[in-house]
Amino acid sequence: MELITGRVWKLGDNVDTDVIYPGKYLPIIDAPEMALHALEGLDPEFPQKIQKGDIIVAGSNFGCGSSREQAATSLKFAGIACIVAKSYSRIFFRNAINQGLALVESKEAPDHIQTGEIVTINFGTGEIITSQNQKFSFPPLPEFLMGILEDGGLIPHVKKSLGT
Repeated sequence: MELITGRVWKLGDNVDTDVIYPGKYLPIIDAPEMALHALEGLDPEFPQKIQKGDIIVAGSNFGCGSSREQAATSLKFAGIACIVAKSYSRIFFRNAINQGLALVESKEAPDHIQTGEIVTINFGTGEIITSQNQKFSFPPLPEFLMGILEDGGLIPHVKKSLGT
């Protein structure tokens, strides 16, 4: 998973888990069905707009609010390949990694990237490159977190580690 290239959806600051995955859908336990409601709290038509490989670019404190892991699960199964944000709620960050949803933290990139742009995220070099050839660096994720992402999430990673 060295490179991810996708179309951007730009969001703002403080996008909370209830906007990402509204509480009225918490009884749903099937991940593909959860995906049908991803970001519905922000835009009721958003789940129909997402395409596999899309990238969310957001401001500060993405994933704040409750600790519901359904927020990360719904985004992953909706096809979101990566989220680039200025900062994340700690619980959302870990839930996303556990689900195999890639995250990048960049203080500068969200101010310069707009909805509809195509960006490439290079985890090897720690760069985000826009379709206008702007480049933004980001701190690399630790190797153990990259291993979890490359294996598709924590459960597949543990199974692989145990040889099952």
